[in-house]
Amino acid sequence: MAKDVIHDYVKEALINDGWTITAEHFTVRYEELTIYPDLAAERALAAQRGERKIAVEVKSFLGRSTTTEVKDAVGQYVIYQTYLEEVEPERKVYLAISSQTYHDTFRLKAVQRLVERFSIMLIVVDIDQKEIVGWIE
Repeated sequence: MAKDVIHDYVKEALINDGWTITAEHFTVRYEELTIYPDLAAERALAAQRGERKIAVEVKSFLGRSTTTEVKDAVGQYVIYQTYLEEVEPERKVYLAISSQTYHDTFRLKAVQRLVERFSIMLIVVDIDQKEIVGWIE
């Protein structure tokens, strides 16, 4: 499977933020279908016992059509979220995007409506610094 252009930057930003990457192209089976979120990560919780687990879909939004890019990302996110709720409910799904994509695309009212409607959780990454600049839940 081909990696998204910003995949390695997101991975490094997660590691820099204290996350342990447990899988690339994380495999999730639900009924007859298999899905592959880009990353699975875990982080120990200091204040509580246990771990926080996430699945991350990485998107660069470099295509010609913003509408198509948004449609594809939202569709993937909803599918991943739905299936993970069934097979691994403790793992939360995030869509990882660059800070540039956040400012250019995810601040549009039409896109904000989708984020709100489908409860899309975002990880916003400064690609140059390889750091997470926002967790939007």
